[in-house]
Amino acid sequence: MSVSTPSNQSAAKSMNGAEALVQSLVREGVDVVFAYPGGASMPMHQALSHEPSIRTILPRHEQGGAFAAEGYGRVTGKVGVCMSTSGPGATNMITAIADAFLDSIPMVAITAQVGSGLIGSSAFQETDVFGMTAPIVKHSYLVTKLEDIPRIIKEAFYIARTGRPGPVVIDIPKNFQEGVFVPDFDVPMDLPGYQPELPLPVEQLKTALPLLLAAKRPAIYAGGGVIISDAVAELKELAERLQIPVATTLMGIGCMPESHPLSVRWLGMHGAVYANNTVNEADVVLAIGARFDDRVTGAVRTFCEHAQIIHIDYDAAELNKNKKVDLAIRANAKDALAFLNAELEAAGYPVREYALENRPEWFGIIEQWKKDYPLCYESREHEIAPQAVVEELYRQLGDQEAIICTGVGQHQMFAAQFYKFEKPRLLSTSGGLGSMGYGLPAAMGAHVARPDVPVVNIDGDGSFLMNVQELGTIRTEHMPIKCIIMDNQHLGMVVQWEDLKYDSHRANTFLADPTDTYDPTHHTPDVLYPNFPVICAGFGIKCERIVEPSELAPAISRMLASKEAYVLNVMVPHDVHVLPMIPGGMCYRDVVLERIAGDGKGRKASALGKEIPSAL
Repeated sequence: MSVSTPSNQSAAKSMNGAEALVQSLVREGVDVVFAYPGGASMPMHQALSHEPSIRTILPRHEQGGAFAAEGYGRVTGKVGVCMSTSGPGATNMITAIADAFLDSIPMVAITAQVGSGLIGSSAFQETDVFGMTAPIVKHSYLVTKLEDIPRIIKEAFYIARTGRPGPVVIDIPKNFQEGVFVPDFDVPMDLPGYQPELPLPVEQLKTALPLLLAAKRPAIYAGGGVIISDAVAELKELAERLQIPVATTLMGIGCMPESHPLSVRWLGMHGAVYANNTVNEADVVLAIGARFDDRVTGAVRTFCEHAQIIHIDYDAAELNKNKKVDLAIRANAKDALAFLNAELEAAGYPVREYALENRPEWFGIIEQWKKDYPLCYESREHEIAPQAVVEELYRQLGDQEAIICTGVGQHQMFAAQFYKFEKPRLLSTSGGLGSMGYGLPAAMGAHVARPDVPVVNIDGDGSFLMNVQELGTIRTEHMPIKCIIMDNQHLGMVVQWEDLKYDSHRANTFLADPTDTYDPTHHTPDVLYPNFPVICAGFGIKCERIVEPSELAPAISRMLASKEAYVLNVMVPHDVHVLPMIPGGMCYRDVVLERIAGDGKGRKASALGKEIPSAL
């Protein structure tokens, strides 16, 4: 396929490769680049410094910069851009590139490389970035010809943002950054094997409609592909026309307003009982933009085992990959849902927010599940429940639109469970890769992308420490990002698994000094390590630590009222579990509903989901 895109003006003067690269970024509408310099990338940084339309942000670690670019892409759908030098600079970005790949985030990662004549000689700071990233990118380039730079940039952005989005790596040897030529910015793209536009599979979609209309217990299982394809309005319309309950994945949170009566929130390992039951006990399941990953399905053999499954996905590789379905349809989610809605409108199916009289038995069962198995938690005297932190944040933000970023761990699940998301792209979290350290730099990208809304990073003490250096970026860039650290002095999610599988034996999951007299159930601030208020002070950022439940509401109020960056260090107990929980490889009816162990002696769970009444 040869595609030509117009530029603002044709180049009439010579420039070096780095300058041509920057001008190509300008023509792609890039307004920010997260870039850390080094010897091999200096020409590109020099060129960026002379381009006023692009804001260059210096992260304090290349992984932080790449996560920031990813956070930018998650909340906008635009291509996030990051840049590093060769060797360790490039390898430091690999985790974030893999993260973007698994969650289908549009990103262009530009890496400098040693001079082309040195490639393969084990030169100083040489690494094979092209080869290393091959399994975790949508496409990659190694520049081998100076004149190719404008075309490669154009193609990279087109590939990253179209179809199923993903990261693209461009590796540029230093000599091509310095070489001088007259660039042609109007050069056409040369992508003969790439055709992101899909034809509408009308006959398959017409086959799907009778299945949905005949269902007695239908359910929609919506994933991140609904958000990626901008099909949120079409999904809601379909659910309201057919009166079908909607469960989302973690990546799909926000594609259906969670306050909507047809919403059953999100499903999976730590999803709501009523979400897992609704999908697993349906007789027809419409899966849209989801990939049947193990954190959703558990034992894939028993997932939706009594249902006819219709799977709509853009990526042919996802169809029948993890779960054999009855009707696999390759289509853009927005186009497919729009077609189904048009057919239903023509057939006289109106849009209604909620009609309980439509399948009253099915909706009655779902409503009973919601009443019997709500998302809830235990309150303890003198201890702040981590779930209460999220609830209070949600209460104080109220109807105000805000972006919530998270690290990875228990706090991530609590944020998804107890904060209600009404719109897409308001939750920025690492799903497929589960990358600790994601939250703080992602919040930087989210703020740069959406400076008009509050950005709050909900983090854990372990995850926060993995990219704590980005407090320096936040301070020098004057980003008013708010951070809540749920500090339990442990790697909480691993501790939870130790309780489940290893009789509560702690194996390198306590983050403080084991020789201290610190009692994790009774916080004494003078022996808490690390000392986050002291660390934050070193970066010039306000940090407040709270211990008692009575301190929570006023502290969050002070945090949100601050015009500058603010870190709230909340001490929480280490023995709180994320519940419900479906242990890995098990089915929805094996869900754990009570804390697995409370005394450190391996007491087993006392309530399992096998007691849950079934609709089947």
